[in-house]
Amino acid sequence: MGAQRSEGGREGLLLDGEQEEQRPAPWNLMIKHRQIQRRGRRSHMAVSMDLLRAVLQPSFNDDIMAVFRKYHKFFDKAAQNVKENVSEEVQTDQLIREACRNALEHAKQLFPEAEVKRAGPEAAIKRARAADEDYSQRGSPAPKKRRARPVAAASDRAHGFPSQAKPKSDSIKKEGPKWEPSRLNEGSTFVLGSRANKALGMGGTRGRIYIKHADLFKYAADAKDKQWLAERHHMRATGGKMAYLLIEEDIQDLARSDDYREGPEVRMDELKPFSVPVWMVEKMQRAMEAQRDIDH
Repeated sequence: MGAQRSEGGREGLLLDGEQEEQRPAPWNLMIKHRQIQRRGRRSHMAVSMDLLRAVLQPSFNDDIMAVFRKYHKFFDKAAQNVKENVSEEVQTDQLIREACRNALEHAKQLFPEAEVKRAGPEAAIKRARAADEDYSQRGSPAPKKRRARPVAAASDRAHGFPSQAKPKSDSIKKEGPKWEPSRLNEGSTFVLGSRANKALGMGGTRGRIYIKHADLFKYAADAKDKQWLAERHHMRATGGKMAYLLIEEDIQDLARSDDYREGPEVRMDELKPFSVPVWMVEKMQRAMEAQRDIDH
């Protein structure tokens, strides 16, 4: 019987030992729990947003391509015009792709980058409170966290200053009397875009007037127009370079505005306005109507 008891005792010890081996140690549970918690976190707040962006990107691409297909005929006409004026070796597809890329690059201005602001003391208190709760649930010390130093951004919010950045430019509106094709006639006078840029004191930056005043009507002269203008010494022969014509009345209105009225670099004598024949006026009217319809 003693032998039986001893054997039974050994079996009991073996069973207890097996149960102890199967039962995970409490510190192992804690480590696994902490690993799961860490696995669910993200090292940067932008990662989650970028994951969503990646999911939606195919839909974005389809919508963007639909927009470019809508305007493809205008890019195609311009590229064909360049090919006729410059050389038959010009690759129109490449010109169209570059124009589309430039359009996407300029579209970034709709979403200006806001200044990154650090978290204020309130956020630090919330993080410390969350760490205390985490400590009480896990029974282990929480990792040390840096305290965020108060910065000027927090005081700005306290005084009610706006925290969101405003877009740099509003949507361009091509409507109203200035966009009525009937305003153009034989008596209308026009100026070169380069001269208007210089007259308003923006001569140092080529084409700045088109960016700053995108609501102005501008007409892209074709080869026949440029030949007529060059023969009458309104412009130099530019070859394949683009030449834009603006309405003198629009530039005069800008010169009388508060932005330019007392500008030291404004020189309206640089305009050199001129009239154009009826056939060119008719082309301008069609161009104005097309640009206006695109905006709507």
